[in-house]
Amino acid sequence: MSTEVSARSAVTRSAAERTAALRVRDVRVAYHRVEVLREITLDLQAGEWLGLIGPNGSGKSTLLRAAVGLVPSSGRFEVASGRPPQPTDLSLMPQAPELPPGMSVVEYVLLGRTAHLGWLGSESRSDRQIAVNVLRRLGMASFADRTVLHLSGGEAQRVVIARALAQQAPVLLLDEPTSALDLGHQVEVLELVDELRHEEGLTVVAAMHDLGIAARYADRLALLHRGHLMAHGTPEQVLERDLLSQVYGHPLHVHTIEGHLVVTPAPRHTKERS
Repeated sequence: MSTEVSARSAVTRSAAERTAALRVRDVRVAYHRVEVLREITLDLQAGEWLGLIGPNGSGKSTLLRAAVGLVPSSGRFEVASGRPPQPTDLSLMPQAPELPPGMSVVEYVLLGRTAHLGWLGSESRSDRQIAVNVLRRLGMASFADRTVLHLSGGEAQRVVIARALAQQAPVLLLDEPTSALDLGHQVEVLELVDELRHEEGLTVVAAMHDLGIAARYADRLALLHRGHLMAHGTPEQVLERDLLSQVYGHPLHVHTIEGHLVVTPAPRHTKERS
């Protein structure tokens, strides 16, 4: 067994010994009588990273949105105490957020503190400092006074992540958190999330498109297909060639390169020229 696999197994064992941060029990979601999630059951351990993977339309975003009550669902979501999640328990970074015109970057990030304010409460100096610190860690302190609509796609996505982090919820839900970022900024953002996870005990659930990136950061993966939970476990268990080829509807290969799993489409077969 490789060193990385052994380390991954150790992480999984230690995760199993920790308190469950979020429980998902028989969750179903239906739109116009069409089920888009079917009896999803998962346990998320405190401090672990769960990657949600699967083709477009498999239910990844729907599961995250259902967890915070943005779409109606049956079944149960529970935090460690057994109660339903409250706004301070879960923080969601949506895939396509709305950026209010005229709002500055720091004002937008401060919206992440709303869950901590009382009725008619206003942000304190401490709230503002939290927002500024998050922007600084994302390398965006100089953007604080810029209007959100004057950001590039990648800059806007980092600001949305900053808002989610500023909420300081123990469970962070990320919906395709790096879809608008170039490769360098993808790594920067994911490394920051992973660093905060270890420093502050965050539990991370991230819907991720790139299977190799998901395997690199997640302790466990949950593979969704047409609303069904097809497999969950370590990346080595879930990223299995035949299963992935079936779910994605195309022959795929799984490689290990420098200790990391990489998924690629099977080579095209070209006809020989006469």
